[in-house]
Amino acid sequence: MSVVLEVDNQVYSAEDLVPLLSQYQMLPKLAQEILIDRLIAEVECTEEENTSTLNQFCQQNQLTSDEQVEDWLNKQGMSREQLQKLITKRLRLEKFKQVNCNDQVDAHFIKRKSQLDRVVYSLIRVERPEIAQELYFRIKDDENTFSALAMEYSQGTEAQTGGLIGPVEINAPHPKIAQILATCQPGQLIPPARVGEWIVIVRLENYLSAKLDSPMRQRMLDELFNQWINEVTKQKVSFLSSPVTS
Repeated sequence: MSVVLEVDNQVYSAEDLVPLLSQYQMLPKLAQEILIDRLIAEVECTEEENTSTLNQFCQQNQLTSDEQVEDWLNKQGMSREQLQKLITKRLRLEKFKQVNCNDQVDAHFIKRKSQLDRVVYSLIRVERPEIAQELYFRIKDDENTFSALAMEYSQGTEAQTGGLIGPVEINAPHPKIAQILATCQPGQLIPPARVGEWIVIVRLENYLSAKLDSPMRQRMLDELFNQWINEVTKQKVSFLSSPVTS
């Protein structure tokens, strides 16, 4: 038996690992990583990029000499070539995304924008409709501030912030609250409405339109690639037999 892993004095052979990968539902992820490695196999890094990533890796792992690097490689069962592929994988994958997905980012953002817009809103939730109705009129008639009543009466964690929630993406709240917010104007107070077990009072404070800035562009790029690689994985990966030992 060829031992490849020891955990808490328990040794595992290569044959033991396949059933474990299946048991822990890691085979699909492994298959996807294999596909990604094949996709980016021809993507190259410059000498400067190779050196920079190696230096960063050594700093992060406190490897200050060639001897320490060799010792780390031996413990991991890796060659220097494998290490270089590992530490440049993220960079090479980003280059692949730029070449293959970047021209779709604008259209994807437009398609997703209504879900990416953010809101700041105030919320009070109580169990009894008559209390909600009273609080609503006290806020509407300026008898009390929304914040003060939320801190005193609201039965959720929002009481700690005076009812204020956000900024959050507009699809983050309960679907019914999200639907209410999508039709509001900033400053608009919404009469009590039932949402699940609660009666809620909502006021939209601010509406923040999503912008295709650098972080958002990266997010859209990642979404496009993840959608694509998930589809490719479904099409090209098959588990031919159950890897469970008897």
